[in-house]
Amino acid sequence: MKKVAISVGDLNGIGIELILRNHKTISNIVRPIYCIDEYMLAQACNKLNIILPNDFNILNPKSEYFNIESGEISKESGKYSFESFQIAVKLAQIKEVDAICTLPIHKKAWELAGIKYKGHTDALRDFCNADAIMMLGCPSLFVALYTEHIPLREVANSLTKERLTSFLINFANSIKSDKKVGILGLNPHAGDGGVLGNEEDIIYEAVLEANKTSNIYDENILVPDIAFTPHMRAKYSHMVAMYHDQGLAPLKALYFDESINVSLNLPILRTSVDHGTAFDKAYKGVELNNLSYINAIKYIAEN
Repeated sequence: MKKVAISVGDLNGIGIELILRNHKTISNIVRPIYCIDEYMLAQACNKLNIILPNDFNILNPKSEYFNIESGEISKESGKYSFESFQIAVKLAQIKEVDAICTLPIHKKAWELAGIKYKGHTDALRDFCNADAIMMLGCPSLFVALYTEHIPLREVANSLTKERLTSFLINFANSIKSDKKVGILGLNPHAGDGGVLGNEEDIIYEAVLEANKTSNIYDENILVPDIAFTPHMRAKYSHMVAMYHDQGLAPLKALYFDESINVSLNLPILRTSVDHGTAFDKAYKGVELNNLSYINAIKYIAEN
């Protein structure tokens, strides 16, 4: 059974409740180590009226205590979530654990805490000195993003044969798939033969070049507005989108409750839930959907 470090995310959100209420299930899949200290854990348990399990293994972040304020954005919660994440990464880097799983942070709380990263993936690129690839989805379909959190107006200029070829080779080396991987075009109708744009020529050339190494990519560039139809989803287990919303808007419409986030092309394996802190639900006693969290753990167990 694999050992997994789990960072607790923003303690003003739902992450710690997901952890506590699903500990028994998770412990049947992996051996979890939770990156939280006794004081903050006790405070969360008290607010949630949950009895701490006897086999709950923790490793203390070196962070200051603060009062948990459900649904509030604060620099204290941002700092704590970042330091919990740092410990999880360190455990993976020194091979104390096989992988890490991260619960949701709040980007504004990180900013308030003076943290220079926009999120986990940005930080992992720096920590590991590697070009992390963001992939989201579930066993029905995974989608990797060529560009991520950049303005839409910058996407076309970011598309070069050299950069996309490198991305595709790294992605091919990071996944297991019995099917070809589908590549979405950038423009409507995949350019319509150049009438609506010619970036698909760059994409096609990069696919041909990457296939010299991997040969897992379908060389027919997909028209984006039909790529997620039932026929296409049956054909592919993985796709590559050129930009954030092109891939994630349809993916989340189809699989929001069960999707996960996976960081690929790193020396460590990291998975995460594919949802946010849900401040509106935190510590309210409402039922939380745990599919994303369970799937994030299962991915580690199976890869």
